[in-house]
Amino acid sequence: MSDAAYTSDEIMSIVAARQLENGQVCFVGIGLPSEAANLARLSHAPDVVLIYESGTIGTRPDVLPLSIGDGELAEQADLVVSVPEVFSYWLQAGRVDVGFLSAAQIDRFGNLNSTVIGPYDRPRVRLPGAGGAPEIASSAGEVIVMLRQSPRTFVESVDFVSSVGFGRNGEGRAGHRGGGPTVVITDLGVLRPDPETHQLELVAVHPGIDVDAVVAATGWDLRVAADLGAVDRPTEEELTILRALKERTSLAHKTVL
Repeated sequence: MSDAAYTSDEIMSIVAARQLENGQVCFVGIGLPSEAANLARLSHAPDVVLIYESGTIGTRPDVLPLSIGDGELAEQADLVVSVPEVFSYWLQAGRVDVGFLSAAQIDRFGNLNSTVIGPYDRPRVRLPGAGGAPEIASSAGEVIVMLRQSPRTFVESVDFVSSVGFGRNGEGRAGHRGGGPTVVITDLGVLRPDPETHQLELVAVHPGIDVDAVVAATGWDLRVAADLGAVDRPTEEELTILRALKERTSLAHKTVL
């Protein structure tokens, strides 16, 4: 299979899906995280328990939801609970193994910003806000971050910490139940936090991607692992399942994803 046989978004979703294990409880967001989680469910992790913020537990949608309030999620769920119960009983009580997050900015210590670009009191851009992301970042057993990589998104220090990673200076996770970000998956490669410094470092690149391109797309002096790996190409099975899911979604919602 050639490098041109799949898109950058497809390899992001596929690599993220590979991170999920069968039977895990996963708090899912809309967009690429939803693609990844449902791809895992439809392939190697059929018993993964998917939770969406609207209160759907154990949902198995036939198509990807357009929002957390999509009726498809409720129709295919094992049960539907209130939003407070999702956060208090499931997430904050430590019953969620994995959370998926994205953001407008990420810094070298895995802190995420979904609030403002620029000073908080005089921002250049005011973003939609973090929603439930701070609670996911704080309480999920681990966090998978999916984010397209560029110097605008991968900054040395985020303008505002919406969701904590390992602190402004990499001081750690004091006071937070969850383990924080364990992997950051981009359209160029895979980053993981150093276990001692907590600083993100490049551990693998996608097929056809040069290390220098990843470094150039990062707003800090990116560390590269001594044993830098290469991401396995998407398999025919992974691409077939993902594309069929997106095709069903496109037909159901009369739009092209």
